Amino acid sequence: MRQSGRMKAETGGREQAVGIGAPRRRPVQQRSQERYERLLDACAGLLDEVGAGALTTKEVAQRAQVPIGTLYQFFSGKESLLAALAARNLDRYLDRLARRIGAEHPLGVAGFVDLAVEEFIAMKRAVPGFGHLDFGLVDHLPTTAEAEPSAALDPEHLLDADLDNNEAVARRLQLLGAPLVGSLGVPLTLRVALEAADAVLKLAFRADPEGDPALIAECKRLLRGYLAD
Repeated sequence: MRQSGRMKAETGGREQAVGIGAPRRRPVQQRSQERYERLLDACAGLLDEVGAGALTTKEVAQRAQVPIGTLYQFFSGKESLLAALAARNLDRYLDRLARRIGAEHPLGVAGFVDLAVEEFIAMKRAVPGFGHLDFGLVDHLPTTAEAEPSAALDPEHLLDADLDNNEAVARRLQLLGAPLVGSLGVPLTLRVALEAADAVLKLAFRADPEGDPALIAECKRLLRGYLAD
């Protein structure tokens, strides 16, 4: 169900948006956590095999080797399952990016841009399901009989009920890169940059399944120029 107001949860000291498909409950016990992660892993793997449109909760539960009732303890349906996977993708991306920033100490906006693009490309190439669902749906998702009756999936608001996906990502990126991009002020600049990067990188992966190197380089150049302006 679409939330009427913005809900926030604290995760590891970071502000995390709660989207329209937030899980029904968060697992606490280790066994439940393992099942929850297996369901998300199964969802990611099936996205690569059948795409978002043909994905069903029954197949996800079977792949994860858990009862379908267990899936519905955590997720209200396919939409909330996809939203949870998108949120996990974003958390893992930010964790990977934070580790690279800590290890490589990039200089200024240009260094931050290069690492941010490189980590996104690395996940696009290697992480199951990421090509279909990064931080929001890449594929068009048709209405199906399995759609949640309480609300149709809004693919632009998987991460936050009140913010579109790119704005939600921009806010998290600004928190992470504040020492490097703090001079940008409000998240609007980063949001526009993300919209531009999203379009160019989609083009790069349409041109080459591994990402066209020339277009990836152009994406970096575009972002450096815009954010440094």
